[in-house]
Amino acid sequence: MMKRTPNHNHNHNHHRNVVNGKAAESSSTTSFSSSSSAAAGDEPLDWEMRPGGMLVQKRTDKSESPAPILRLRVAFGAVRFEIPISSQATFGELKRALTAETGLEAAEQKVIYRGRERENGEYLEGCGVKNRSKMVLVEDPASIERRYTETKRNAKIQTAHRAISAVSMELDKLADQVSVMEESISNGIKVPEIQITTLIEMLMMQAIKLDTIAAEGDASTQKILQGKRVQKCVEMLDVLKVRNAGVEVVKPVIVTTKWETFDHWPSLIDL
Repeated sequence: MMKRTPNHNHNHNHHRNVVNGKAAESSSTTSFSSSSSAAAGDEPLDWEMRPGGMLVQKRTDKSESPAPILRLRVAFGAVRFEIPISSQATFGELKRALTAETGLEAAEQKVIYRGRERENGEYLEGCGVKNRSKMVLVEDPASIERRYTETKRNAKIQTAHRAISAVSMELDKLADQVSVMEESISNGIKVPEIQITTLIEMLMMQAIKLDTIAAEGDASTQKILQGKRVQKCVEMLDVLKVRNAGVEVVKPVIVTTKWETFDHWPSLIDL
């Protein structure tokens, strides 16, 4: 009869499984406790994407400290600027700061850093900008073209204003003559017809000057107003011409004095 040999390996494995089972249970409990502790602890952490694509813990008001100020060297033609700005600013904000120095609007600027133009939304620190970094500012070529066109347009408008103003001064003088002529005819004083005709011709010359003036905008409005003045004066002279024709010429009264003559003056002796 064969004698059964105790399976020590089986008992040893069983014992190891039991131990491992306790260890696994303990580990599971520790893991659960850790997650439970995290869930029961402080508020969940917030994350934010920093310039350059780095995901970092979002700073709170308690931990946030002021960003360092950079002093950037900017070359604009032959002029050099030193601009203080936050390291967390964008190139768009830098352009707005440069507007006060250059007079160029942000849309008219191109900022070159490390050999290439930077976009408005790019962050300075994300592009490796450090204190005392050097940049080049140039005016947008399209802006230069717009500025040149605008300058020409303004010069044209100013020229038109001056020309219209000169015509207006001449019309003031001619309108005064029309008023004097109207007053004379109303008082029954006949005016030589040549004066009326000449005045009409002078007004028409001013009308021709107005036609040759290229005007737009406010200058165009002034040009139209002066044209209406010419028309009104000419119409008035046409009316005066008809009225003047009906005025009778009154012959001037010539007053003569007849002096008495004496052959001789009486002698004082005769008196």
